[in-house]
Amino acid sequence: MTAPPAGRPGPTLLVVNCNTTRAMTEAIASVAAGAASPGTTVVGLTPSWGPASAEGYFESYVTALAVLDAVLAHPDPYDAVIMAGYGEHGREGLRQAIDVPVVDITEASAFLACLVAHRFGVVTTVATAVPGIEDSLRNAGVLGRCAGVAAADVAVLDIGDVAGTARALESAGARLVAAGADALVLGCAGFAGLDVALERRLGVPVLDSVTSAVRLAESLVALGKTTSTAGPYRRPDPAKAWVGPRPGAGG
Repeated sequence: MTAPPAGRPGPTLLVVNCNTTRAMTEAIASVAAGAASPGTTVVGLTPSWGPASAEGYFESYVTALAVLDAVLAHPDPYDAVIMAGYGEHGREGLRQAIDVPVVDITEASAFLACLVAHRFGVVTTVATAVPGIEDSLRNAGVLGRCAGVAAADVAVLDIGDVAGTARALESAGARLVAAGADALVLGCAGFAGLDVALERRLGVPVLDSVTSAVRLAESLVALGKTTSTAGPYRRPDPAKAWVGPRPGAGG
């Protein structure tokens, strides 16, 4: 897709939450809309099934299929997808399945952090989420620039305690700065909007993962670029036999 379809003022970004907590989807979409350029439309999407939060390998693998199912079943047109789950929630599979750019908040925030710092650190939720985030950064080719991934010991569903979350992020962020990070990344879509206060308190650049993904998605759409199909993202064979419903087919 080389440009937004005629009749729309700008691109439509489909922002898909990795979990089934609709209030979190709404909060993420609100932050994304605030970061978007004038004319960009942000549409929040919540999977119809899966866990209320994803905090480890098992839940992340389940949410990967739920996210694929939600995006492929979405009936309205969109120009790019933002995967609003920090870690691995089906990124590579979705890139193989659709014809528009797929921007994962994990990659997006790490890539931008590499432009403003020698080494970055990631502040995330709980300890069980750390290995999956490290795997995702390794697959994206940026783990070598990461000074560490620190858990703030804040469960995803407890992020609504903004003051307590901010204190926990500051403590974890300070540990990463002491370990050599000269920029930080907020390693959970639910942390969206907390970057400004943390940056002021710790004195290093802090990248919000959702807003980073919005800006990169807009750039790809404006440049007319989408995922290459010359390599591993070649489309799956639609004629291949399949037992049970395919993602996005319903039922």
